[in-house]
Amino acid sequence: MSKHARIAWAGAVHRAIERDGQLELQTPAFKGRLLNFNEVVWLSPLPDMPPHRPRTVLALAINYADHAKELAFKPPEEPLAFAKGAASFTGHRAFTVRPDDVTNMHYECELAVVIGREAKHVHAHDAYDFVRGYTVANDYAIRDYLENWYRPNLRVKNRDTCTPIGPWLVDAADVPDPMNLALHTTVNGQVTQQGNTRDMVFDVPTLIEYFTSFMTLYPGDLILTGTPDGVVDCPVGSHVVCAIEGIGALENTIVAATQ
Repeated sequence: MSKHARIAWAGAVHRAIERDGQLELQTPAFKGRLLNFNEVVWLSPLPDMPPHRPRTVLALAINYADHAKELAFKPPEEPLAFAKGAASFTGHRAFTVRPDDVTNMHYECELAVVIGREAKHVHAHDAYDFVRGYTVANDYAIRDYLENWYRPNLRVKNRDTCTPIGPWLVDAADVPDPMNLALHTTVNGQVTQQGNTRDMVFDVPTLIEYFTSFMTLYPGDLILTGTPDGVVDCPVGSHVVCAIEGIGALENTIVAATQ
């Protein structure tokens, strides 16, 4: 299995792959050097330079039937999506800032789909041909700022540091069935969320067909596919781990805005 990471080490940003429980650097000057996971700063695994840097980030609201039930809504009849800004992303083992004035800020463990080539008017049965790979996203929501359950406003979903992503970008070829992956979240070691991607209202091929019917997706663009039920408020100090079978376990910690 090919697991790709982007990390900071020795004053520079490097590409790396997982090799027997370590990071193997791919930077030409250090190619083949092995590092332990705790020797580096983990960055978003997404490319940060053109042409593969994300231009568009799309996220799904209420895309799991059990989450819709949790919120007392019926499942949507077509995808409910909103756009996210790249500044909201942060890496594995990073910190997410909780505003001082909020009372309900919760995680959302999500399978993130990374587009691999230009996609326009893609049919669902061809959709996987346009996927480069998958990673884990934690799409934190701040419910205090919510104006509309179906279309979260910018302050709910687009705050700096509020979308941890990673640690790995896993090649699509190494994920034979992305629509049958177990996912779960723990807060301070306690399991608080469990689900499976098979319970999505709109699966990955359907989402790609839907979005590309009216817009072009480019290499590096992202689709965050929604979260199952089981979200709980995370106070300052919470250590949150979002894990998806075969993709990885994404850790981060909640910190106060003023400290």
